[in-house]
Amino acid sequence: MDNKKPRQMDRRQRMEAILERDGDLCVWCSVQFDDRLNPATTEHLVPAIKGGPSWLENEVAACRRCNNERGHQGPAGWLNDCIGMGREPRPHIVIAGLRRLQQAIEDRGGQRKARPYIDTNLRRLVNQFPDPR
Repeated sequence: MDNKKPRQMDRRQRMEAILERDGDLCVWCSVQFDDRLNPATTEHLVPAIKGGPSWLENEVAACRRCNNERGHQGPAGWLNDCIGMGREPRPHIVIAGLRRLQQAIEDRGGQRKARPYIDTNLRRLVNQFPDPR
């Protein structure tokens, strides 16, 4: 029996997994990523300062501009700011990401500080952007 822990993904592998899962557009402005002029950056839906873990479930791809401008603002507030600036955010990706993170926290435990933050932001987003199904 192999008792070794699974190897962590490196930065490149994490980004590949995020782009595979969410597509190759910025979650906040829908700009198309490319390796030279507009590379994807890793964006934490729940910032570390708000208790967000460095888990794949808490990461989405954002362009450098959106990632830098957002700072530590919550996903619901920043998404609305992006709309106000004429950007085209992808709320369904943000909602799916927060739900995925919520489930990961339920499965793994911990992350007390992040739980109410996720719940509040998710509630705001779901009320504003109902599922189009």
